This record gives sequence, C-alpha cells and structure tokens, in this order.
Amino acid sequence: MRPGGVRSFALELARGPGGAYRGGERLCGRVLLEAAAPLRVRALEVAARGGAATHWLEGRSVGVNAVSCDFAAAETYLRRRQLLLRVKAFAVQLDGASAGAEPVFSGGQSVAGRVLLELVGPARVGALKLRARGRAHVHWTESRSAGSSTAYTQSYSERVEVVSHHATLLAPDTGETTTLPPGRHEFPFSFQLPPTLVTSFEGRHGSVRYCIKATLHRPWVPARRARKVFTVIEPVDINTPALLAPQAGAREKVARSWYSNRGLVSLSAKIDRKGYTPGEVIAVFAEIDNGSTRPVLPRAAVVQTQTFVARGARKQKRAVVASLSGEPVGPGRRALWQGRALRIPPVGPSILHCRVLHVDYSLKVYVDIPGTSKLLLELPLVIGTIPLHPFGSRSSSVGSYASFLLDWGLGPLPERPEAPPEYSEVVADEEVAAVGQSPVPQLQAPDTSLEGPFFAYLQEFRYRPPPLYSE
Repeated sequence: MRPGGVRSFALELARGPGGAYRGGERLCGRVLLEAAAPLRVRALEVAARGGAATHWLEGRSVGVNAVSCDFAAAETYLRRRQLLLRVKAFAVQLDGASAGAEPVFSGGQSVAGRVLLELVGPARVGALKLRARGRAHVHWTESRSAGSSTAYTQSYSERVEVVSHHATLLAPDTGETTTLPPGRHEFPFSFQLPPTLVTSFEGRHGSVRYCIKATLHRPWVPARRARKVFTVIEPVDINTPALLAPQAGAREKVARSWYSNRGLVSLSAKIDRKGYTPGEVIAVFAEIDNGSTRPVLPRAAVVQTQTFVARGARKQKRAVVASLSGEPVGPGRRALWQGRALRIPPVGPSILHCRVLHVDYSLKVYVDIPGTSKLLLELPLVIGTIPLHPFGSRSSSVGSYASFLLDWGLGPLPERPEAPPEYSEVVADEEVAAVGQSPVPQLQAPDTSLEGPFFAYLQEFRYRPPPLYSE
C-alpha cells in the first residue's frame, strides 16, 4: 500500500480508549482507512500483543574502574495476528458477457452467471447469499405556497417491484461457519425472469433498474457485498398493423397582429407509418400554405416525453431528440415537403406498459408565424426494438403511396397490374344496350398542373405503360 494515497489510518476499539478487559474476554474493534486516491492493497493485518517487561541499570566500582550492570526481564501473555483482507476478489459475472459488452435480457429469459470469490488465505464463511431485484421508481418534489408567508414542499414518490429473487449459494448444514481454503472459488446461479418486463430506463425523476447483489457473511467481520447491474429491453415489434398504418393530419391558424387578421396559414403533414426503430429515416410529406402578409418558417422535430406518475399526480419532461428546418415561405405562397428526411438518433424504445412511468415519442410539424403562436401539428410515434421486415417495408411503402393517391382522388393502383377481367363479368347486358343508345360522353382534359405535393409519385403511376394481356 502506498503511503502517499492514505489520508488517515487508525485503529478503534469497541470499548473506547479507556476501556478495560479481563482474561477470557473477546477484543473487538475496527481499522479505519481513508484513502485520498485509489489504492492497490495487498494485505491488511492486525497484530495484538501483551506482556510484562522490567529493565534497569546499576553502576558498580571494581577498584579504580566503574562497571555498569544491565538487568532486564520480559514475559509474553498475549500474541495474536489476524489477516483482515483475506478476500482478494469478490464479484458477480454473467454468462454471455464479452470484452466491453454485457448481455441484454428480455422478459421470460433465464439469467445465469457465477459469483467469484478469491481468497489469499483460509477464511471462515457463514453464508453466501444472492438477491436479484428489478424496480421502477419515481420521485420528485414540488414547492407550494399556503398563504402569503407559508411555503412547504410536497414530495411525490412511487415504487413498483418487477423482479424479486432470493437464493443461498453457500450455507453450512450445521448452521455454523465453514472454512474455505485459499484460491479461487466459483458459485454458479440461475433464475428465470418474469414473462413481461419494463425496459431499463434512467430519467431525471425516475428510473427502471435491474441488479444482482451477492453478500458474503463472515463471523466477526462486516459483510462484504458485490453488485452487478444488467439491462432489460422489452421487445417492441413495429411489424404490426397498428404501427404500419400511415399517420396524417391538418391544421390551420389565423395570423393575428395587434387585434387584426393578417391571413390564414394552413399546414398538412403525413408520414408512411407510426412505428420506427433508431437509425431509420422518417420521410415527412407536408404542405404549407401561407395566406398571411409575412413569411413563415416550417420546422419538424421528434420529441420524447417522459411521464412520471405517483399518488395520482403527474410530472412530465420533454426533450427534442432530432429536428430539421425548412426554407421560409413567403406571403401568399405555398411550400411542399416531398419526403424530407429526419433520421432518428440512438434513443431508448417507447415504454408503454409501466404503471409509474411512460416514455412516448411524437413527430411535431410546426410553422413559426411572426407575431403569433406556432401552428402545431403532432403525429404519434412508437420507437421499437424489432426493425421492419423487408416484406413489411415493401407493403408499407405501397400502402402509403396508395393512400396518397386516395387523398388526391386517383384511387389506389397495384404495384403489379393484374390481368383484366372479362367484359361480361363487369357490365350487364342491359347496360350494354343503354350505352349503345346514349351519346358518347366527352372527357374533360386532365389537370396538368404540377402544384400537387406528391406529383413525383403520381407521375410514376399515371404514365406507366399498360401491360400486355398475356402478362
């Protein structure tokens, strides 16, 4: 042990400095070590010694010379040495851990590992116990005023146990202590997680934590503990019909300034689905119509909302995790977003099924209007853990394009055209006779304006050459 890293080092007895002991009594105390910096300790040993000693000098003269005689005697009554730091290493390890990476679990899986105990000398052990715990906990305080001079702080707290497992890895059958030899000892363990668990989470007002604690009990020595935190991820599959459905909305707002109307600003936006995973890109389709007299600025952002619930009260914390900004839209003009890309950063998944806390996401498309509040449109999002399957991505894209066409009155068109049916299967004989007697209606000229927000997709379907009947 390096002396430079020790701030204080002292020995205290249980009865204090003036305490007296008699023969046959047990001497108890503790060693206090305060380190100013991390220390590498090889061993810590305590030695007790008791004895009686006498010593004196006598001068004698022999003739003209002076001689000094030394008289000494000693007797030992107590001699005891004890090695306090017999445990060199005590830790909890999980199976499946690699260098720099710990395993991740989900509900219903089995957690297996071992408790490592390395001794530098023989040690008496009373028991070795293991406890696994998972807990969702929220806590916050609010200051309230009662009258003009009275103020108090209201505390809100709630706790939910989601995992609780106890096991004894080492315990003598006789109830007494057992002596372990020096060296490395391993004690395996395994337990099953509940089928449904909440994703691990760390927030400002709450958390969801999972850990394993091992406690080593030894006689006349304080218990030693080792702690291991593990991560749980609740699977959220975005390949479900509810999360593959397109999300759309529209809002409008009258721009006001000094109690006078300056025009109407409208906003409509759409995304192809509700569920995404971190790293994916959200294609934002939007139309901004600025009927006011001032330029407006469209923006979009992915917002995370943390909701904490305790004792019937709620506390929310919002944060923007990704954002983009468009070009200003001048007065009387319209702007189109034809799939503006907004990438989702590596954020935690949505937490939807916990009683005390929730983590929700939303896409907020809004327009900054000078002189008045924002025009805001919010579309719900779910951040999952299971990415989109290739088939699900293809069908989702086709479905979203078809919904766009429906919005513009063109109806859905299949990706691969099917063979046309027989004419008799579609039109009855009476209708054929009626058509032959009626004049041929004149078709209106198609609208060739390029003002539609999704003209790129309309062009792809509108001008595709028709397939041959044999195909």
